[in-house]
Parts: sequence; structure tokens; C-alpha cells
Amino acid sequence: MSGTPGRPLSAELSEQLLSVAVDILADEGWGKLNSDRVAARARAGKAGIYRRWPTMAAMARSAVGGFTLVRVPPDQGSLRDDLAALLDRWRRPLDREERAAASLVGAARHDEDLRAGLDAALVRPLAEAIATIGARAADRGQEVPAVRLALLGSVIEAFWWQRYTSDRGAMSREEVVRVLDEVLLPLVAPDQENASV
Repeated sequence: MSGTPGRPLSAELSEQLLSVAVDILADEGWGKLNSDRVAARARAGKAGIYRRWPTMAAMARSAVGGFTLVRVPPDQGSLRDDLAALLDRWRRPLDREERAAASLVGAARHDEDLRAGLDAALVRPLAEAIATIGARAADRGQEVPAVRLALLGSVIEAFWWQRYTSDRGAMSREEVVRVLDEVLLPLVAPDQENASV
């Protein structure tokens, strides 16, 4: 939040405005997010919005950048099971936060604020999860070479973006298992049987 000199900004109003912005993004999309709509729904003045965020992209960055769309799964005991726990989210429909983030994907290609919001919400947490899963595998004596771990992260990220931009909805358990066993595990352990990783 940028703010301007003068009276302190109300944290409560800031949270209310961001919540309204998330609702609009999740339910109507990036193209419908504007100061008139946010102000009307929040019963606030437009000046209060622009004191906090100079643009709607900056507001969306603050809203979405506060999400953690990927979480490090608890240790499942094996590389395969850790990855399965990470991907379990794909079996459920997009929630409110994910729908809000998904609405920004196309526009983020052309806007630094939107990219930064998605980076904070998805890209960095996913990289952290992959690094943690890789470190666990190494601790178990199943070290994954750094180049293969980076490739794994890139492929999972691509699947995650596809999830946000596809109309097909949640994946079935069988589809997730196929992606895991036929695409992801061969990336990190190409010469091993899946059962051993």
C-alpha cells in the first residue's frame, strides 16, 4: 500500500476494500475491477481507494499477493507421496482466492503489478514447496539433481497455470495419478521404478 501523507489509513477499511476487490475478481474477473464498483460495494469513497493504491493493478497485486495458493505438504514419507499431497489440490474446484488469481493470468503478461501479485501468491510458494520436497528426498537418500528438480518445478507450475486457465474444472484422482506417475516422476527419477521413489 502506498498511502499519502496526512491522516493514517484505516487498516479495517483497507481490508474491506481488498475483500471487495477479491470478490469482484473471483466472481466477475479482472475486466470488471474498477474504483467505482469497489467503492459502491464497500460503501467507501474512491479517494480512499486511490490513497492506498494508485491503480487497480496495484490493488489487485495487494489483494492476490496476500494469498498463499500453494502450501508445503506435511512429510508423507516418500518423494512420490509428497508430490501426491502437493497435487491433491488439483482434485478440487478453484476456491475464491484461486478464482481471483486466475482472473489475472492473461492480463499479468502485460502488467508488472499483476505479475508480482501472482508471483507472491503462486510462483514463490510453489518453488518453496518443490525445494522442501527435494530436500526431504535428499534426507531419505533419494537426492534429485538440481537441474531435474528445477525441471519438475517448471512442469508443475505449467500444470498449475493450465488449471487456472482451463474450463475443465477439477481433475479426477485417476488423472492426477497419471500426471504424477507418467509425467512428473520420470522427470526426477528416469532410471528408477516409480515404486522406489
